[in-house]
Amino acid sequence: MSTASMFARAFIPALVATLAAGSVNAATLSEGFDTVLPAGWTAKNNSVPIGTTNWFQGNATVFGSQSGAANSYIGANFNNTAGAGEISNWLITPTLSFNNGDTLSFWSRSVTDSLYPDRLEVRFSNVGGTNVGNSDTSVGSFTSLLLSINPNLEQGGYPGEWTQYSATISGLSGATNGAIAFRYTVNSGGPAGDNSDYIGIDSVSITAAVPEPTTWALMALGLGAIGLRRRKQLQAR
Repeated sequence: MSTASMFARAFIPALVATLAAGSVNAATLSEGFDTVLPAGWTAKNNSVPIGTTNWFQGNATVFGSQSGAANSYIGANFNNTAGAGEISNWLITPTLSFNNGDTLSFWSRSVTDSLYPDRLEVRFSNVGGTNVGNSDTSVGSFTSLLLSINPNLEQGGYPGEWTQYSATISGLSGATNGAIAFRYTVNSGGPAGDNSDYIGIDSVSITAAVPEPTTWALMALGLGAIGLRRRKQLQAR
């Protein structure tokens, strides 16, 4: 066996194991909302005026959960504001370390055949924390809009059955502390408003981007070649 082959055979498995171990600290989260609020999560209601509800444990008499016990989801509704008001109610994940390619997945729905449109934004902060500002229009550090469900507040635009959504983190320069926020935001909402009914969120997961084994192997081969070249240079002296 050649020196190069022996070097690669010893070097590559160790490097692949090191790279795989490094992914342990990447962003991972799984939440089924057996309790509300889950540990580490934050809720902030910036609705104007403030109503009688915030984010709450799912109400199984309105509809059951996507998975688990019938009430194991998180809900928000028209009573987040009072009268005819502006709803801006935030649900924020813990701060995690994100990389490009990390994926958010969750399920959401409204009431079947609802006459009152709902809307949900999913936003990302590349500094983490819970800064969403203090007004019904502010977004604080959550300036990146990952997706919007029923952005134009159309009747029937929010699904009346559990529907899965996903978004992928991108545009980061490297590992970045960040947080994801769900913003229930409805203009002219409330018990006397034209819009807003009831939404649920369930089965939230954040999955870290993990390089394929072939990518690890190619990286290892490249670094192995560099190491072998350096070794030959030293031997030639």
